[in-house]
Amino acid sequence: MLHHVSVGVRDVARAAAFYDPVLKALGYKRVMDFSPGAIAYGESKDRPEFWIGKPHNQGMPSAGNGTHVGFTAKSKGAVTAFHDAALKAGGSNGGEPGPRPDYGVAYYGAFIYDLDGNKIEAALMVPAAKPKAKAGAAKKPARKAKKASAKKKTKKKAKRR
Repeated sequence: MLHHVSVGVRDVARAAAFYDPVLKALGYKRVMDFSPGAIAYGESKDRPEFWIGKPHNQGMPSAGNGTHVGFTAKSKGAVTAFHDAALKAGGSNGGEPGPRPDYGVAYYGAFIYDLDGNKIEAALMVPAAKPKAKAGAAKKPARKAKKASAKKKTKKKAKRR
């Protein structure tokens, strides 16, 4: 649905020093650089999905109340690495890594605030564990065995007639 998302920052170089290690923890990298105006991040140069830049009116940026950007994480370890990198780079904690049952039983994430107050998140949908087969459970007969059994029944009926 979304092509890209942009957040306003006061200083692009300062914000890049924050976002480079934070997004690297999730497997994303800087894919376009239009410094000093804007920098884009993504998985490849043809997909600049997250932008940091000065506001178009060149005024002071402001973080949206109730707005945040959620990045896809590939593992719980990546969520933790994202959170740790953000704090190390000067961000502030918006929510420790962990399950978020209010968002669903499979939801695992962490929230931080960047240097300009933008709220960002790393999120992972943890797949539900598959139920294990019960010990000693009878296996379904093979397809060939079913066909052979059906043929025997047909022959028995034919003999009876």
